[in-house]
Amino acid sequence: MRIAILGAKIYPVESEPLAVGTILIDEGKITAVLAGNEAPADYERIEAAGLVATPGLIDAHTHLGIAEEGVGWEGEDYNESYDPVTPHLRAIDGIFPGDQGFADARAGGVTTVGIHPGSANVIGGQGAALKTAGRTVEEMVIKAPVAVKAAFGENPKRVYGEQKKSPATRMGTAGTIRQALVKAENYRRKLAAGEAERDLGLEVLVQLLDGDLALFAHAHRIDDIMTALRIAKEFNLKLILQHGTEAHLVADLLAAEAVPVVVGPSLTSRAKVELRERTFRTATVLAEHGVEFSLMTDHPVIPIQYLPICVRLAIAEGLDFAAALRAVTLSPARFLGIAERVGSIAPGKDADIALWPGEPFVEADRPSQVLINGRRA
Repeated sequence: MRIAILGAKIYPVESEPLAVGTILIDEGKITAVLAGNEAPADYERIEAAGLVATPGLIDAHTHLGIAEEGVGWEGEDYNESYDPVTPHLRAIDGIFPGDQGFADARAGGVTTVGIHPGSANVIGGQGAALKTAGRTVEEMVIKAPVAVKAAFGENPKRVYGEQKKSPATRMGTAGTIRQALVKAENYRRKLAAGEAERDLGLEVLVQLLDGDLALFAHAHRIDDIMTALRIAKEFNLKLILQHGTEAHLVADLLAAEAVPVVVGPSLTSRAKVELRERTFRTATVLAEHGVEFSLMTDHPVIPIQYLPICVRLAIAEGLDFAAALRAVTLSPARFLGIAERVGSIAPGKDADIALWPGEPFVEADRPSQVLINGRRA
């Protein structure tokens, strides 16, 4: 199926905006991005004069489909909170594609999401990147796994402290992670010598040690951020911070180590001690220091359709528009390891496009049309 989006203002992200442009799509892929508003006669036309085209938005950190809304315990499949180390768990095995949150995501222009286990466990399992349209997980998935989820700070010490188990302190959390990684190092040596029996959890941690998977580290406060950084340096891990509520207070240190941050959820109250420094200026400060970052909702903490509003509030606190757009398109695509497919409007990429009735985030909080894989969604 060939489609031409004609006459829109286009923000490609990886190249300069076009005041009036045309996007050509063939079989779900972008084939050309052209100035002007003309297309071959055999293309289905979407007249987009007066609209603004951006890549479909991407939220790198959600619990869509694995923490269903309005369901209660039956839809809570994101925390296996009986063992602090569960790297063998896979988010894709708990995702329900019928979750209302996927429709809400599309309505908000969000076409791709990272879906991860929760933060009850010290090592919670493997996240995945999915499109927000599809009948089954197999239809929706772009890449799985994309990262190993780990958690520092209040959540694991509370969950296991209440069970009278370790870890009940921040020291215990850090020690638990180190112990698991040392076991993985020993397992890797035994594998090389042909002496190891298969262990699903240690196999995943070996991928982490080898750099094939990133560590998505839940860390709000400075001390937890620095502990995550310390452990990542000890084991040479690819670290991407999640939340980073106090990341603006150590932005220079994160810049020096080239550690990215998925910032948020910022559209929330200071519900616990870790959130005392919550501010929409975090993204601005990170940008000023050259730290690559993206913005997240942590859905269902913040409903996924409010991602554009989070961007608007970050812009109101000084974030440049181009940096803001990149923070919900190309940067989260990079963090999820799927930038070759999504995150910008460019030939060869998936035709995931949001059409806005005005300047996105500044004039419009939701798109008027959304395409996923070249189909109206």
